[in-house]
Amino acid sequence: MTKKLNRRTLVKRVAGIAAASTVATAGCMGTASAETGTLATHVSDKPGDIADFESCLVTISTVRVKPADGEAKSLDADETELDLVNLQGDASALVSTFELETGTYEYLQVEVSETDATLTDGSEATVEVPGSAPLKFEKEFEIRADQTTSFTADFTPVKAGGSGKYVLQPVAEEVTVTYESSEEQSESTDSEGNGSTEETATDSETETETETTTTTESNTTTTAE
Repeated sequence: MTKKLNRRTLVKRVAGIAAASTVATAGCMGTASAETGTLATHVSDKPGDIADFESCLVTISTVRVKPADGEAKSLDADETELDLVNLQGDASALVSTFELETGTYEYLQVEVSETDATLTDGSEATVEVPGSAPLKFEKEFEIRADQTTSFTADFTPVKAGGSGKYVLQPVAEEVTVTYESSEEQSESTDSEGNGSTEETATDSETETETETTTTTESNTTTTAE
């Protein structure tokens, strides 16, 4: 399944990842009374050897998260397909959205089940994950009640010596985590709305001033006659 690509600005409308058990399922993790927050997992691609590619499609099957006080959870990413060529610079793509229980999490892993890459000269390229293991991002993050946590996992294809193959490697220094509450999003929307109202009022005042000036000039002409 191909998901729509988004710019990094989509952090403003993030959702999260959840599981009902250690088996990857869509749903809410834990009991009905447990507090939950939201986590959005994004993917980006900083320069490695991505310039060699016309396209570099990766299919993400699973995301794994590890609570600080529990076992790692496997979360179904619904075989999301992304083109790393389109995710360079400040661009990123949303992988999936679910809910998680609040708390601290030790890391996030991305499992790539398939790749399909074409080089700029039109030839096919072999892109692999080292050891066929999930790409692991050792960055601690929190899930906070009634907030959204956006985790952007960055990885890129790199040439594997003289083999002609490429391997996907995490770019640890480019991993980012941001937090935003629903109230902050609401306040931002209200602020934009108030700005539009003020502009309309200013235009109305300008029109009134113009009408007053025209009327005064007309009266002056009549008196002179």
